[in-house]
Amino acid sequence: MTAGSQPVAQRPPIRRPEPGGYDRDTVLVGGEWRPARSDERLAVQDSSTEETLGAIRSGSGEDVDAAVAAARAALPGWAATPPAARAGQLRALAAALECRADELTALISAEVGTAVRMCAAIQVASSLRLIGLSADLLTAEPLEERFGNSLVVQRPAGVVAAITPWNYPLFQTVAKAAAAIAAGCTVVHKPSELAPLSSFVLAEAAQAALPAGVYNLVPGSGPVVGEAMATHPDVAMVSFTGSTAAGTRVYELAARSIKRVALELGGKSASVILDDADLPGAVQATVNRAFLNSGQTCDAWTRLLVPRARLDDALDLAVASAQRLTLGDPFDRGTKLGPLISARQLNRVRGFVEEALADGASAPAGGPTPPDGFERGHYFRPTVLANVQPSMRVAREEVFGPVLAVLTFDSEEEAVRIANDTQYGLSGAVWSADQERALEFARQMDAGQVVINGGAFNPLAPFGGVKQSGIGREQGVYGIREFLVPVALQS
Repeated sequence: MTAGSQPVAQRPPIRRPEPGGYDRDTVLVGGEWRPARSDERLAVQDSSTEETLGAIRSGSGEDVDAAVAAARAALPGWAATPPAARAGQLRALAAALECRADELTALISAEVGTAVRMCAAIQVASSLRLIGLSADLLTAEPLEERFGNSLVVQRPAGVVAAITPWNYPLFQTVAKAAAAIAAGCTVVHKPSELAPLSSFVLAEAAQAALPAGVYNLVPGSGPVVGEAMATHPDVAMVSFTGSTAAGTRVYELAARSIKRVALELGGKSASVILDDADLPGAVQATVNRAFLNSGQTCDAWTRLLVPRARLDDALDLAVASAQRLTLGDPFDRGTKLGPLISARQLNRVRGFVEEALADGASAPAGGPTPPDGFERGHYFRPTVLANVQPSMRVAREEVFGPVLAVLTFDSEEEAVRIANDTQYGLSGAVWSADQERALEFARQMDAGQVVINGGAFNPLAPFGGVKQSGIGREQGVYGIREFLVPVALQS
């Protein structure tokens, strides 16, 4: 039994990574580790102690060229590999990562601030399941279909540039890389410079489990490495997750050579509680989802919409739920809410709340003042905002921190209008004692995914947004299809 699969009661505690022990000067190109060709070093910080975990040497445009060349060289052989064989090697990748599950948990908890008690499940175990699902779906998905005199075959898109964020560094990477590799593509990966360490573990596992050149790693900054990938003539597709502003830049660069693009961007998701819903259950679930990973989640339900007549009860419940979220060191098993990833992010979240309060909102829980007892670390108190108007910036823009805005409505029509009155459309939720009523409301929400009465997360369902939340889908068969090109052979 591997460390990642032991019962929790039998496993030793996850230990914090030692400061200064994670210097990396290399890129993975064609199955080999090579010195990165840049003098720039990017420090990686422990978000709760502010100590330096280590530093990575940034890749350069030359490194991107080499990685893309290796991926292109590996593409014909990998694309020709039978699906069952590709699936087997993906399962070998998952097994190699499972053996290092505790190490991955420790690195991500330190970098991102995810509480260990949650990190093992939502950051690591879910990633391993996603790789396994990609392997399973690969053998089940028909790659050829006949329509009259046409045989439609699904061909790999080609070399894929995967540019991934810091908030779910492993999960968001395998959501792209595992699907692309399953489809027969080869991958060049740039992780976020704020949380790159788990990607080196992934690269080492890929080096052992996959043919050389199928997965390549070039860490570095977006303006250098990311833009080199997005403009490279031999990259056929860019898959990006991050902010809408950065995604817009990637889209513009990729358009110059008419690349395929998949973008998973920001969100301002609404959780709408209708007048007949179970209010305590709906509020509790909304608070949990809003503050998951300290609110650093693109599909967090950060707007709670409640009937005006139920506002006072909803606020009391939301405040009580927020106050039960113990703020603390992510490596303490009693912690439910860790820090934000950086001082910059902390200041951004604080600015949103201060502006909301200046505009007339109130904070019955939390607020912008620093929490007591935290001299170090990027900690922000879980905050519930009342008296929020739909026109306020905190109700319209992505905060990416533990902040829940509570708004009211007087009719279902108004609730739909408020829920959809945003540039985003990634996720949402609706609650009602009448399942059909909730389903009808969900159909009117401008979102790529709507949860009805707390429906369980389904990794087989497509995930992605509408409007400025992005283009394309991840997960399940839809995720694999993003990396396939249908070709009609007519006879």
